[in-house]
Amino acid sequence: MKKEHFVDYVEIKVKGGKGGNGCVSFRREKYVPKGGPDGGDGGDGGNVILEGNENLMTLLDYKYKRIYKAQDGEHGKGKKMQGKKGKDLILKVPIGTVVIDKKTNRIIGEILSRNQRLNVAKGGKGGRGNVHFVSPTNRAPKICEKGEEGEEKEIILELKLISDVAIIGLPNSGKTTLLNKLTGTDAKTAPYPFTTLTPNIGVQRDSSSRRYTICDIPGIIEGASLGKGLGLKFLRHIERTKVLVVLIDGTSNSPLKDYEVLLREIKSYKPSILEKKKILVINKKDLREFKNPFKDKSIEISALKGIGIQTLREKIEELLNE
Repeated sequence: MKKEHFVDYVEIKVKGGKGGNGCVSFRREKYVPKGGPDGGDGGDGGNVILEGNENLMTLLDYKYKRIYKAQDGEHGKGKKMQGKKGKDLILKVPIGTVVIDKKTNRIIGEILSRNQRLNVAKGGKGGRGNVHFVSPTNRAPKICEKGEEGEEKEIILELKLISDVAIIGLPNSGKTTLLNKLTGTDAKTAPYPFTTLTPNIGVQRDSSSRRYTICDIPGIIEGASLGKGLGLKFLRHIERTKVLVVLIDGTSNSPLKDYEVLLREIKSYKPSILEKKKILVINKKDLREFKNPFKDKSIEISALKGIGIQTLREKIEELLNE
């Protein structure tokens, strides 16, 4: 997935289809002297429905087109013929999409599984034909109902990627290099901060050939919880992850301080994230400046040279299988 194609927040307008009008009609039968009302009902308008699709990883499709309307119901016809229901409009979204009513800021629902559906704008009900308005005092009513307008909303789609493993760390700690080494992806890396501007995602299979996903989050810096840097913007993507790989640069001036900064900023954002299973990983073991104040509480690796990667894979599998 190209970085410029990653979109995790959009605002769109959705509108259910209008219900069809009921019909005013009377029978014209040869041997029925007075005939009778036979106007059919209008069809209901279509709904706007979101559907989870596991092949999507971005909300890019909704960045440029902002208005979505389902089909209107058809009007009723004579001979008690009901109008056809309007077609539902199915909008496919990535798994992990949160749907928020913009007006009330309340969560309408979340798409958490493949093919899960969520009705976000109901179609209007079709109007009744004149056959429903017959009474002892009005045997030939010339009235019917108009179809109702469909539900209309402005909604926010916010994507929270559902990855099994998330790699978090300060800028230039080697997150993307580690992702590439673990999953064989080819995400961009460079020796300067903020190479990663959006989350990268890779897929790996464990020893039992079960598939799991790994993402790396743009670097978190001190003050991220106050809006500094890039990492805070994407921390929503680790709210649903199962395992955190906390990556520390072993050539930093103070790996211990880096670790404390990282945990403090995440705690300020959402303390419950730190309750997840964590693996502390110290990177850049191949370099002379490498130091590890955490000793046996961590795994030492070189993401660039592949040192310790197999040990890390095994630890990830162990935690995912628990």
